[in-house]
Amino acid sequence: SLAVRADGTVVGWGENDFGQTDPPAGLTNVTAVAAGWGTSLALKPDGTLTEWGWDGGYGLQSTAASLTNITAISACWDCLLALTREGGVVVWGKSTHGETNVPAGLTGVKAIAGGGYHCLALNGDGTIVAWGDNSQGQLDIPVGLSNVKGISAGGYHSLALRQDGTVAAWGDDSSGQTNVPLDLGTIVAVSGGYLHSLALKSTGSIAAWGDNSFGQTNVPSSLTNVLAIAAGGYHNLALTGSRAP
Repeated sequence: SLAVRADGTVVGWGENDFGQTDPPAGLTNVTAVAAGWGTSLALKPDGTLTEWGWDGGYGLQSTAASLTNITAISACWDCLLALTREGGVVVWGKSTHGETNVPAGLTGVKAIAGGGYHCLALNGDGTIVAWGDNSQGQLDIPVGLSNVKGISAGGYHSLALRQDGTVAAWGDDSSGQTNVPLDLGTIVAVSGGYLHSLALKSTGSIAAWGDNSFGQTNVPSSLTNVLAIAAGGYHNLALTGSRAP
């Protein structure tokens, strides 16, 4: 797990076999982080990146250090994603299922999401582009899906948040992770784990569905005033405050 403190420093905890929870000395002024499998990525307000942890000979660190004008980041299991200020997408690392093969002509993107072996991009017009592994239909965007304002990619499934606060899900449903509950209410954010899904309600509470083999859908009953969520492989994180999101 990774977190950005209010002072712009990063803290990590959990499995550390590649040093992925040990931010480089002197890393400060960070605005966002992304955690992949054994690799970690940080974004600074000047649009530059820092990567640490697993590299695997795929140039994760050197490529990250060479990029500029970046506005958002995400991670697959073995590759990293960045959104440029111009609305372009860069993906680098191991391309097990073509994750680094960004579709030609992809421009005007306003959000990105990395899953297990697949990637999602949200266009400025509210439509989605997907590439990479499609073994479980995670690239099969529902016909007519539009007016999307948020996306997330799980292990082998994908999530989309519409402008009206409703959620669409597709791909692997072996644990019910794409079986979106009917009584969610208005949703303001979604996040996909390996085999489960999370949704943040406008009231500041969380809904979770899918695999629960490690209690990852057992949302604590006392959890309120949640501002942001993140789903890991088999665990979840919630950032709380004194108000609804």
